[in-house]
Amino acid sequence: MRITATVTPSPMSVNENKQLVRRLIEKAVGDHNVDVLDEVAAGEFAAVARRWVSPFQSAFPDFEMEIVELIAEGDKVVGHFRCSGTHLGEWLGVPATGRRFENVDEIYLFGVREGRLVSALGVEDNLTRLRQLGITPRAD
Repeated sequence: MRITATVTPSPMSVNENKQLVRRLIEKAVGDHNVDVLDEVAAGEFAAVARRWVSPFQSAFPDFEMEIVELIAEGDKVVGHFRCSGTHLGEWLGVPATGRRFENVDEIYLFGVREGRLVSALGVEDNLTRLRQLGITPRAD
């Protein structure tokens, strides 16, 4: 039996696709420059990212997102990130604790189309983040 898969690569190279994610993390997150989203993201993903970045940065003004590794193939980029920040503002309805989370792992799969990030699916170690912040998850 012969199985044939057709892959339509993004018009950008995998290195250019990784650079989009790098700019998102370094500029929008690291430099608190949400305007860079207009350059690197499009569609619903851009709108969702904008709604997420600013409130999260308000809750964790010293938030850092270290790029551990970026892997790209075709129009997909996988990023492994290690995150840290101090809880100085309300987050998810929880008032500031003043506590810090360190080295929390996050993995994201980004989709690229026409030179922009158009989707992201993430897995974050939020249990470790909550424990380090002293926040007890509700058992609803």
